[in-house]
Amino acid sequence: MSEELLVNVTPQETRVAVVENGSLQELHIERSRSRGIVANIYKGKVVRVLPGMQAAFVDIGIERTAFLHASDFTSHRPDATGLSDEVERIEVTASEAKVSKPDIADLVHEGQEIVVQVAKDPIGSKGARLTTQLSIPSRYLVLLPGSTHRGISQRIQDLDQRVRLLEALDAAIDQQSMAAGFIVRTVAEFQEEIQFGKDIEFLNRSWRQIEQKMAGAKGTQLIHADLPLSLRVIRDLARDDVEKIRVDSHETYALMRQFADDLMPEMSSRIEVYPGERPIFDLYSVEDEIQKALDRTVNLKSGGSLVFDQTEAMTTVDVNTGRFVGKRNLEETLFKTNMEAAQAIARQLRLRNIGGIIIVDFIDMQDEEHRDQLVSAFERALARDRTRCQIADMSVLGLVEVTRKRTRESLERGISETCPVCSGRGTQKTAQTVCYEIFREILREARAFGAKGYLVVAAQSVIDLLLDEESTGLADLQEFIGKPIHLQVEPSQNQEKYDVVLM
Repeated sequence: MSEELLVNVTPQETRVAVVENGSLQELHIERSRSRGIVANIYKGKVVRVLPGMQAAFVDIGIERTAFLHASDFTSHRPDATGLSDEVERIEVTASEAKVSKPDIADLVHEGQEIVVQVAKDPIGSKGARLTTQLSIPSRYLVLLPGSTHRGISQRIQDLDQRVRLLEALDAAIDQQSMAAGFIVRTVAEFQEEIQFGKDIEFLNRSWRQIEQKMAGAKGTQLIHADLPLSLRVIRDLARDDVEKIRVDSHETYALMRQFADDLMPEMSSRIEVYPGERPIFDLYSVEDEIQKALDRTVNLKSGGSLVFDQTEAMTTVDVNTGRFVGKRNLEETLFKTNMEAAQAIARQLRLRNIGGIIIVDFIDMQDEEHRDQLVSAFERALARDRTRCQIADMSVLGLVEVTRKRTRESLERGISETCPVCSGRGTQKTAQTVCYEIFREILREARAFGAKGYLVVAAQSVIDLLLDEESTGLADLQEFIGKPIHLQVEPSQNQEKYDVVLM
């Protein structure tokens, strides 16, 4: 599998496209006015403690207060890390973490200053999620200051690899004589003769700078910001199978080369300036794919389709056969459509950056073997995702539940906004419905006030209907209330909005 990273840089934003075999798989966007804050370290101030929720709200100097749960305190979960999507969280099993669960009131109090790190960006109406377990990632390692834990990412399953990497980590730490906890990241799994020395030096240098800022921090203050997207590309996305990293900015290219030379020199030669006259995102039709990723419906090559619906609680994906009728029988048609859908859904989840609970409504199949093959294929497709996914078995109704770690807004909510006309419903009231609402409003006003007449200000479509199909109803209403009703078009008014003005 060949992979390229395309980096598009403008003064307003940086965009990174992950392209595998000529197909867009992931899109990362960072805007200068609204950079994400995941992995940033702050000196915060506790503004409210909620014993009932076992949580505290912390002011870290951003618009909304952030959320800190008792389970995210270092003293409660010593081996857990609050890391970004690209840096895997190391989960602690019950047998590994038999520690008492202290009350939030015993951990913090209102007015207390505390050093925290952002684990999740503010998403929707929710504030940022915090942790007190600081973590600093490099290419192959994650530094856990104040901890002695040494671990391997759980996504590395092979026992021999885990032993090999842990031995290499122990040797590097002993050589550097650094007292801190470390976790080996997934990207290190297939690195032969791996050396962690450069990573430890980089992390040690970074931590010393953070400690100096922490010592002088007062009130609510940013202590450490994570790397910009252009450099995180190298740290978190540049794997061995990446053939090229193309960037369309000479200045950013120089910064990326310098960063690669310091941390991972084997990647330096793969970074190049894109010299083409066409915009870099016109390669592989990236811009077109971004537009398609904002659509509710995704068409499959077979003629079937996927329908995505994002809500606050979860995302649902409906699989439809469409015009695909198969060559043999119905069961074959359903199986082929579902198998194609499984691959397409896994790609769309990455591309759209959809997280949280995802319910996939595959087309129901009677053959048990086909159902098992589908779930296995879906698991393999999701395994290529850098973000941790978990999948449940298919239910009797053909539903598959997936959870995908969410630390940032989805693509749709990151670059779109709620429609001001329908308020996110996706529909609006018909002109006829609005006409009848106007009739009821005029009746209400006539009973409450003694006006000489009424002026209806509404959209063109509503006024046209009142003058045409509903003209008899309008005339009957005027006769009933004994007052004239005048109509006025407001071109800028959306169909649902109207005003009834007393005259």
